[in-house]
Amino acid sequence: MMRLSGAKLTHLRPHVLRPGYDRAAVTPGIVHLGLGAFHRAHQAVMTEAVLRAGARDWGIVAASLRSPATRNALCPQGGLYAFAEREGAAERLQVIGALRGLHVAPEDPEALLAAMAAPATRIVSLTVTEKGYCHDPASGALDEAHPDIRHDLALPVAPRSAPGFLVEALRRRRAAGTPPFTVLSCDNLPANGATTRRLTARLAALRDPDLGAWIAGEVAFPCTMVDRIVPATTDEDRARIAAALGLQDAWPVVGERFSQWVIEDHFPTGRPDWAIAGAEFAADVAPFELAKLRMLNGAHSALAYLGYLAGHGTVADAAADPAFSAFLDAFWAEVMPHLAPPPGLDLHDYAARLLSRFRNQALRHQTSQIAMDGSQKLPQRLLGTIRAALEQGRPIDCLVLGVAGWMRYTVGVDEGGAPIHLRDPLITELSQACAPGLADPAALADRLLAIPAIFGEDLPRHPVFRPAVQAALARLVAQGARASVLEAVR
Repeated sequence: MMRLSGAKLTHLRPHVLRPGYDRAAVTPGIVHLGLGAFHRAHQAVMTEAVLRAGARDWGIVAASLRSPATRNALCPQGGLYAFAEREGAAERLQVIGALRGLHVAPEDPEALLAAMAAPATRIVSLTVTEKGYCHDPASGALDEAHPDIRHDLALPVAPRSAPGFLVEALRRRRAAGTPPFTVLSCDNLPANGATTRRLTARLAALRDPDLGAWIAGEVAFPCTMVDRIVPATTDEDRARIAAALGLQDAWPVVGERFSQWVIEDHFPTGRPDWAIAGAEFAADVAPFELAKLRMLNGAHSALAYLGYLAGHGTVADAAADPAFSAFLDAFWAEVMPHLAPPPGLDLHDYAARLLSRFRNQALRHQTSQIAMDGSQKLPQRLLGTIRAALEQGRPIDCLVLGVAGWMRYTVGVDEGGAPIHLRDPLITELSQACAPGLADPAALADRLLAIPAIFGEDLPRHPVFRPAVQAALARLVAQGARASVLEAVR
């Protein structure tokens, strides 16, 4: 079968939506850090709508900060790829043409810096996951001992980290008299714009206090909330999509029909009209962000750990299990009292829609995919709600069971004795804490609670939280995940 490329677009099946514009006339206006599936199924798809509507100066130059795999797959295709929007048995295919350049930062950091420093670049956006910000998840401060941060301070002109690239590119623009680009974080961090500003300004200040002050005061870092479920692409997806396209695509992406993007409207040098694609511009993103982080992401993480332990390989399978469906209802009931939703958002309706989205069998979203990097996710997805509930004396049974599920999962052996492949930036600390195994669940909980980058200094000493986690972990070890979930909802 022929490979997808610009010269082969006429060979696509008639039902496939394709770029209806001259890609050669599109110039880059955005540099995106994090060439992963989520960006290609969310921001790039919305930018594609802007290009189809007639804009020609908002092409995307995208960069991977780690692996060359996606670049290697897309370069022979001229940056083209297919997005498969799936809902039930229906699948809508679109070829996306918004990517106008591809980089792999470790191979040529200078090329990426040059693209970021170019005057035509007005936005630098990020989807580098929580761990990509090189911060302490519990405190939100820059991890100044992080190997990438130490490298970027020692060799700032060839950075490794996302903050390092931002600082060096902004320094170059300042030196050249070029207005700063807008930094647009699209990751699941609380107040992601403000957090990115704080981390970037701190790293800059460690290099040059004047540069740090300039970034803190002159660079725009709008907050955003992004929402679309995008599972990892499988070989089955590739085969099905190739047959539907009539062309081979080395790395298509799959996502649900639902998509949401709420953006603080602060772009001093301009922005695409993403409202064409359904983006919402708001003065305050925080209520949208908190509801999504704590209800969708929090439930996703709890379901991932407990569902995996119970033998459910996907979110859809876990959410279809009556025990876990009841658990989700009880989980959301614990979360909702601590949210102030934006006008027009009914949290009970939101929970019902989330359950329907989780049950979408067309998306084979692996629980193991969501479970990775738990040390970076727990503070904002579960622990923030737990702190709020403890202050008010409200129930935390399901929230704590989610934390205990992470602890049981982190031991690295499932309920049948099979190994679990752990992926986490704190893998060394976690492995040391879990080395003695499951014989003493209370001691295991204490060792994991003693990692301040995750739990801070307050939660391990809390007279309600600590024994609740110990008890929940003991039940998981003794009874298994599904029985523990049933007991929690009873």
